[in-house]
Amino acid sequence: MYAFEIERPSTIKDAVAALQSEGAQALGGGQTLIPTLKARLAAPEVLISLTAISEIQGVCLSDDGALCIGAGTTHATVAREAAKHFPGLAAMASHIGDPAVRNRGTLGGSLANNDPAACYPAAVLGTGATIITDKRRIAADDYFQGMFTTALEEGEIITEVRFPIPQKSHYQKFVQPASRFALVGVFVAKYADGVRVAVTGASEEGVFRWHDAETALGADFSAKALGGLSVPADNMIGDLHGSPEYRAHLVGIMTGRAVTAA
Repeated sequence: MYAFEIERPSTIKDAVAALQSEGAQALGGGQTLIPTLKARLAAPEVLISLTAISEIQGVCLSDDGALCIGAGTTHATVAREAAKHFPGLAAMASHIGDPAVRNRGTLGGSLANNDPAACYPAAVLGTGATIITDKRRIAADDYFQGMFTTALEEGEIITEVRFPIPQKSHYQKFVQPASRFALVGVFVAKYADGVRVAVTGASEEGVFRWHDAETALGADFSAKALGGLSVPADNMIGDLHGSPEYRAHLVGIMTGRAVTAA
């Protein structure tokens, strides 16, 4: 680790202003950024902690029935407070990392970093959620732009995410036991007008939708509808935990399990 300054603004306005300083970087729960700093893969001069901004914390229902979650809300809070309205999302949040991670890590931090093995990107893309920042609204299909890459502009802060609540949903994760990240994770959500399937942990391009599975499940929402379908191993991650072919195979397995459990 190296020396840096840290600021803790209490409002979004103050945080946006602080991020205009040269060498400044936003800090959510720190579950991705702090290990990155320890590995010296990033070296910001000033960290702008967002943990003291109460206006970006909490869970509520909007007038149109969407589940609104502040970007500064921890995984543990989502697991507890979303359970009544969106059990699929709450269950996913309850299995992120370990208790220490769940009580520090935040929704906004996960989405801003867009780690290719993080769970929340699959939930956001799998529901077609809307990411709200201090400047605009971004549809999930436009937000994720590749591994560790998003549509966020320099200094832009995620303030809230709005999730359309599905009729049925479930997230299945094949856990990498050392990190507890997803070796492959699949979020399936069934709506009146169709099904969305989002996959994390598998692709070198980051989270993605499996459109063939969405079409098949839209006609028959059952695991048997996935028979004969597979994702190509091209662009799948290959490492000491699994080959590209192994991950491609797991995508089909975990999707089937998610559908059955939804």
